[in-house]
Amino acid sequence: MPNGIIVIDKPREWTSMDVCAKLRGILRERRVGHAGTLDPMATGVLPVFVGRATRAVEFAGESDKEYIAQIKLGVVTNTQDITGQVLETRPVSVTREQLEAALSPFRGNILQIPPMYSAIKRNGKKLYELARAGQEVERPPRPVTIHALELLDEGAAQALGDSGFARAADAWLLRVRCSKGTYVRTLCHDIGAALGCGGCMSALRRTEAAGFTLSDAVTLEAVQAAEDPAALLRPADACFHGYGAVEIGGRALLLAKNGNPFPCPPGVPDGVYRFYGPGGEFLLLGRCAGGTATTIKSFFEV
Repeated sequence: MPNGIIVIDKPREWTSMDVCAKLRGILRERRVGHAGTLDPMATGVLPVFVGRATRAVEFAGESDKEYIAQIKLGVVTNTQDITGQVLETRPVSVTREQLEAALSPFRGNILQIPPMYSAIKRNGKKLYELARAGQEVERPPRPVTIHALELLDEGAAQALGDSGFARAADAWLLRVRCSKGTYVRTLCHDIGAALGCGGCMSALRRTEAAGFTLSDAVTLEAVQAAEDPAALLRPADACFHGYGAVEIGGRALLLAKNGNPFPCPPGVPDGVYRFYGPGGEFLLLGRCAGGTATTIKSFFEV
């Protein structure tokens, strides 16, 4: 029974759920989920969790993410990206220096108004369902953090391995490192509005999510071609390397496997840790406090 994480370089025009459905068939495992939805037009890092490892999805989704986005100035659409209906086209006379200056207010802690074409729910309905019905509702601004926002050189697109970043007039590349919940297309829209000419996102490639980068990713074609696709799975603890590792055995191991609080090994400070059995089996993510550990989420097979 396959268990683990596979990092897919999501192809364009596929939904994140399309990728999961394909992997269910290839790996013959119904428990498959992803961390961090990518829109169909986007490509790049999509961590997919298989089997017991799906219990880690909720933690992976909380992580910061990094993207390379192409902003097209002078075009405003209803979806805030190039796939939507064009609402306005405006003349553009923006220099590189002006664009760089316009980025400054969007760094750090900012407020974003989520786009109507999003999966956020309002009164039980997803916003994109309302938008498709011709309705627009008020959306309260949400706090997000832009850890890094920089303008890249045109040559950077060639290193992305993505033909979607075609050179075009009034199109610029941005590197965005941001918190969970950030809409990069909204960021592009808002930057265009700040410049007075409008803008939308014309291409997007995620370069990091859940601590995984493009160098960790494989294509769906590579998974299909693999003699043993399950061999491409990384262990479930691969997304928890930011936490220290603690080994337990004996009575502590028995208590932990029965879902009970268990003693922390002597000298382990309070905090969150990865807990392992004597044979190196990843057991759980747990919290030590006052010499006693409690399980946050278990990962051993029951």
